[in-house]
Amino acid sequence: MQIFRSLKYPNYRLHVIGQAISLLGTWMQRIAISWLVYQLTESVFWLGFVSFVSLLPSLILSPFIGAFVDRHKKYRLVFITQIGLMIQAGLLTLLVFLKMESVLYLSILGFIQGVINAFDVLGRQSLLVNLVDDKKDLPNAIALNSSIFNAARMVGPAIGGVLLSMYGELVCFTINFVSFIPVIICLMLMNVKERVIIIPNETAFQGLVHGFNYLRRSPHIASLIIILTFSSLLVIPYTSLLPAVARELFSGDERTFSWFESAAGLGAMIGAINMARMKSGENLRYRVMFSAFFMGLALILLAYAHYLPSALLFTGAVSFSMMMQNSSINTYIQTHAVPAYRARAMSYYVMAFQGIFPVGSLLTGTIAEAVGIKNTLYIMGGCGILIAIGFYIYLRLHIQRRLFKLNLR
Repeated sequence: MQIFRSLKYPNYRLHVIGQAISLLGTWMQRIAISWLVYQLTESVFWLGFVSFVSLLPSLILSPFIGAFVDRHKKYRLVFITQIGLMIQAGLLTLLVFLKMESVLYLSILGFIQGVINAFDVLGRQSLLVNLVDDKKDLPNAIALNSSIFNAARMVGPAIGGVLLSMYGELVCFTINFVSFIPVIICLMLMNVKERVIIIPNETAFQGLVHGFNYLRRSPHIASLIIILTFSSLLVIPYTSLLPAVARELFSGDERTFSWFESAAGLGAMIGAINMARMKSGENLRYRVMFSAFFMGLALILLAYAHYLPSALLFTGAVSFSMMMQNSSINTYIQTHAVPAYRARAMSYYVMAFQGIFPVGSLLTGTIAEAVGIKNTLYIMGGCGILIAIGFYIYLRLHIQRRLFKLNLR
């Protein structure tokens, strides 16, 4: 089938197998941490704070890491980061086993995980182009990669919710620790041939400046990163409210929370599959615009929902739109950025997505404490619609400028 055409490449197939297993454990750990923090504090602010601390390194480090990744072999970097993440997962498991869990320790381990992830995500994103021999299949590979991520996001929380309610957080953390073994085995079985681009010696700050200057010369890429930045700050952090939505708006428990996570994962997976079916030549920037609009609209409907099934449906719709937007931006940058600057361009993508997200989570938690969950969702949905309208105006002005220049010629 054409939708799975990227799986014909052995290296990419090994990547998918390892990631599919590991991500199940990752999502089990995520919902276990969220529920554990909410149980310890009963505060949406602390939910947002722990998320903020774990993703803060992506905001601070990603732009500096871009030049480092461009200069080094991505395969080796990913191998090292996976071992580091496995050690972090082991320490978290040991902490819960010894019954020493607290918001402080969870925040410290979350920060360590965030530092390793800042290197891992950027290295893995940049490695992807070397796992697919025919670059025409790269958009399909990116979309399938998102499908695997979101299939795990759908199944992982569902399994994690059952294990969490029956056996507690320790089982979820242990499974995540063990799940890194298949990833490391699959990486060892790969035979990756990658060409390291020769870049003149430069400091981390110079690499940051050169990457920023490249974006200034590439407004078609920069505009998408700006859209993603505002979405990550004002819209996407709705996910940090899901434990509170399940418990406060629908009087639910761990299993109810896992349903919301699974609904979000299902919606995102459908969006990723839709991206995998995309034909070359489609206008990705218009996909971004429409996705941003429907994400905002679905959030408003989620805030209005009075019944659990409709709330789950709208949660899936939000994640479907979010996946369409983010995957379109990712694909556009990977396929349009100059190879010598690809990792640096992707570093700004990672910063806008994972780096700004924790700031948004902290902001969302603060607003929710002040005005309530429902009103916060209404505000976030309205911001999503305004972002889409703003990007539409930008695209129209951009087209008019191009037509004006053509007429002058």
